[in-house]
Amino acid sequence: MTGQFRVTSRYSSLFVYFIILAEVVTCGGLFTLFTITQHAPLDDDFLKSLCLVCTIFFAIDVQGGVHLHMRRTSDYEGLTRVLRNIVYFSISSVFILHLGKYYVFSWPYYLLFLLCLLVLSSLFRIILRRFAKFYHQLPKNRRIVVMVGCNENNEDLYKELCEDKSRGFDVIGYFDDMNFHAFNGLKFLGNLDSVIPYLKKNGGVQEVYCSISSEFRKPIEEQIVSYCENNFIYFYYVPRLEKHLHQRMHLNVIGSTPYMNFFQDPLRNTSNRFVKRAFDIIFSLFILIFIFPWIYIIVGIITKITMPGPVFFKQKRNGINGKEFVMYKFRSMKVNKQADTQQASKEDPRITGWGKILRKTNIDEMPQFINVLKGDMSVVGPRPHMVKHTEEYSKLIEHYMLRHYIKPGVTGYSQVTGFRGETKELSQMEGRIKGDIWYLEHWSLWLDIYIVFKTILNAIIGDDNAY
Repeated sequence: MTGQFRVTSRYSSLFVYFIILAEVVTCGGLFTLFTITQHAPLDDDFLKSLCLVCTIFFAIDVQGGVHLHMRRTSDYEGLTRVLRNIVYFSISSVFILHLGKYYVFSWPYYLLFLLCLLVLSSLFRIILRRFAKFYHQLPKNRRIVVMVGCNENNEDLYKELCEDKSRGFDVIGYFDDMNFHAFNGLKFLGNLDSVIPYLKKNGGVQEVYCSISSEFRKPIEEQIVSYCENNFIYFYYVPRLEKHLHQRMHLNVIGSTPYMNFFQDPLRNTSNRFVKRAFDIIFSLFILIFIFPWIYIIVGIITKITMPGPVFFKQKRNGINGKEFVMYKFRSMKVNKQADTQQASKEDPRITGWGKILRKTNIDEMPQFINVLKGDMSVVGPRPHMVKHTEEYSKLIEHYMLRHYIKPGVTGYSQVTGFRGETKELSQMEGRIKGDIWYLEHWSLWLDIYIVFKTILNAIIGDDNAY
């Protein structure tokens, strides 16, 4: 990927420096404005604090990086970086200003200053992101791409490059010795021997993505790579991983020996596990102390009146590393023998009228915060499945058991992206598993916070899959 760095660095360095400088100036300007509103003198103490605040912000902005100009960066990644930078800046600046006894306006105003800084930085980056997308879409800035090899990996890559036109990629066709089909209507340009002649004839090609069978790989790849290197065309090798997990592949090195793994697990990092567990404890304690007692009283009374049986429903589920644990819920069904084997379905006769309200609002899940505090579950993670379903789906869906690398959650990424509720078709469960694995690979505290807010929003406006 060295070539990609050279490409972006030629035109983007000034853009990156401009963004960082503009955000530092915004930070300093806001700090000065809030000082003036407090009628404080702009003296030497103020100047020292201003320089310190700007220096801290600059260091965190540089460390956080600016990626919104890159073609392959998502809008989500850009905004999460802003949020992360502001949080780190808030903690660092408050600590250093307080420790050094530097000048600072009143703390309520300082919190308002941080909020304004977050809003302005977010708006600034959203505007520049739109500008970057516009820039990439200009005819002279679009990347002309060809693909070598007609297989599932190149087909998936083609979808990624072309589904968002603002990234600025034009994939004009593919080469392969076995022309099975033109995936998604992509033009067939010829067999593998035609690649170099085509590149010679069509000088506008800038990138080549190659994914071919092992029997052709060595002689043909070497020729194509050599031609690309000598003619300023960027060559990318796309590994053939049809039988492996369709997630990112990660290159690592021990000494001088490279090795690859097929998925990344941020929660293998001790500090990340500590952050997630701290969030789980704080959040679950808040729910269990301030909200759960009132909910329990109301739910308990209505449940006892409307349906005989216990208030709580207890069931064995599979947790981290496949271990079984007892999960708690408010009971929303009549007592029945199929509770441990049959999923709830739409218009399920086992669900009472009161139970429908509990499920629609997610209130039935609230006792699971007890599981979170105990350490069986997390606030956010893959939803725990019944033991019977784990046994069945692990045989039907490849990579199914990867979802058990982390603790199950009260809510999850799949649940807030359309894969909540009953899974009538195998494809629905496959979509849920794909979302679970995506979450496993992309975990961050900010992603957890986003999923929590999205869950609350869905509970307020209603979810069609909640039944």
